[in-house]
Amino acid sequence: MKRLYLYSRPGCHLCEELEAALAPLIAGRAVVDVVDISDDPGLERRYGWRIPVLTDGEREVSEFPLDRDSLLRHLAAS
Repeated sequence: MKRLYLYSRPGCHLCEELEAALAPLIAGRAVVDVVDISDDPGLERRYGWRIPVLTDGEREVSEFPLDRDSLLRHLAAS
């Protein structure tokens, strides 16, 4: 099963919205690990104000708002 990463921070309402929108699209096709960037200076520099950012390893799949078509193409290519 594919593993995706959602770069986020606590209290980010956009992150929560993107995570909720992901759930029905990835059910049974992928799992999402939510990564808190708050305590990692490298991730903070990389993603900072861009969160939420959804990746598959180093490949960025979507930012907010969720690019549903990009996500579905990515999942289908797996």
